[in-house]
Amino acid sequence: QVQLVESGGGLVQPGGSLRLSCSCAPSGIIFTLYMMGWYRQVPGKERELVATTTKSETTNYADSVKGRFTISRDNAKNTVYLQMNNVKLEDTAAYYCTASYSPTPEYWGQGTQITVSS
Repeated sequence: QVQLVESGGGLVQPGGSLRLSCSCAPSGIIFTLYMMGWYRQVPGKERELVATTTKSETTNYADSVKGRFTISRDNAKNTVYLQMNNVKLEDTAAYYCTASYSPTPEYWGQGTQITVSS
């Protein structure tokens, strides 16, 4: 069983930066996972992909965040990060960490809220 815990959410002004962290347990399991990533969801809409990274560190980004967000992983810390720069109002959402042994998300964190507001 993979357990994911997100942190780093909160309120940020447009144009600002924020970094989300996703801690993965049990320790060491991150080495066995095919993919980890971030999705987001706003009320009334489907959950959408933000960014993913594979075991070989191949990354994939939604067009809406390319050039602004960066996903990275620190296997020694069992953690995946999402660096969010130049955030926009439309980035407001609940952000969910995901992990899987395949290209399809299987495990989810509880989510962390990001609110972009001036």
